[in-house]
Amino acid sequence: MTTPQTDLNFDIKKIIHILPHRYPFLLVDRVLEIDLEKGYVLAQKNVTINEAFFQGHFPDAPIMPGVLILEALAQAGGILVHLKGAANKIAILLNVNHAKFRHPVRPGDVLLLRGQGLHFSSKGGRVKAEALVNDKVVVEAEIGFVFVDKNQI
Repeated sequence: MTTPQTDLNFDIKKIIHILPHRYPFLLVDRVLEIDLEKGYVLAQKNVTINEAFFQGHFPDAPIMPGVLILEALAQAGGILVHLKGAANKIAILLNVNHAKFRHPVRPGDVLLLRGQGLHFSSKGGRVKAEALVNDKVVVEAEIGFVFVDKNQI
């Protein structure tokens, strides 16, 4: 039995090296756990009132936009597929299926981003993704990726 690879030194510098996103669209703060053999990743997004989207997304009752939660899940999945062998490629969002938004995400929440690989090939992949706050699923979806050469972007 293998143990999760938690000692991969996933600070923000490593995340920035893997993901092409930058502020304000870099939505993964930390990778907490990753197991390449089992094909899963657990990452974290700290949701703060300082996020630019809270200025216009229900400013009197701020909630994180669902599409940004999906984007955070896709980024966590992108880290997983990168480490599973697509290092010279960028995972581009292809589709989102079976998305469900179960509870609002508010400033101060810690969003756990869990991705389980369903399928990987040389052309892309698919991840079952869940976002959780306090062990409660707030968003779930299946997210598909297509791989593109980095120099084509």
